[in-house]
Amino acid sequence: MKIALITWGGWDGHEPEACGRIFEGLLKEKGYEVIFTDSLDCYTDKALMDSLDLIVPVWTMSEISEDQWKGLKEAVISGCGIAGWHGGMGDSFRQNVEYQFMVGGQWVAHPGGVIDYTIQITSDDPIVAGYTELKMKSEQYYMHVDPSNEVLAETTFAGDQEDINWIRGTVMPVAWKRTYGKARVFYSSIGHVASDFDVPGAKEIMLRGMLWASR
Repeated sequence: MKIALITWGGWDGHEPEACGRIFEGLLKEKGYEVIFTDSLDCYTDKALMDSLDLIVPVWTMSEISEDQWKGLKEAVISGCGIAGWHGGMGDSFRQNVEYQFMVGGQWVAHPGGVIDYTIQITSDDPIVAGYTELKMKSEQYYMHVDPSNEVLAETTFAGDQEDINWIRGTVMPVAWKRTYGKARVFYSSIGHVASDFDVPGAKEIMLRGMLWASR
């Protein structure tokens, strides 16, 4: 049986527990044992971290100690997959650039707040197979991203919010996969709140990314 660790916490506005519970249930349906915790101290438990196949961080705008980061990094470098979404993985520890290097990106803005926007699927990868676009009413993430990411989906900014027209036409990665050490990494910027995963494709793509990333 594969083992997944879901850590949730940080900013409550991203509904970390509710979002995490969605994927706790889905992973259990796939036969995973799931450890669900609201503490980052689990990252310092080497025996636990060595036993994992997948880590799902759901933790926005917080801090990670050196010991916690060391445990997380060592687990991933050694081959434990990591997968997550939105600010729960892409805006977790702003002071830790090594963490951002692992993720492959970092949130920097969501112009206009909650808006209508479209996501285009740009790959035939099995993670996104069967979908061509997703229509969202949520935060459209503007991110700093690693050019080495294998991008699976993108969104284009209209540039008509908040007087920042210089980003008009900017094409931004939404979902990608990459490697870090021996591990697979999957990220999607979809998932501001739990109801975002009700959009057809949003939940399925995230789950597929988790299964792909797993050791």
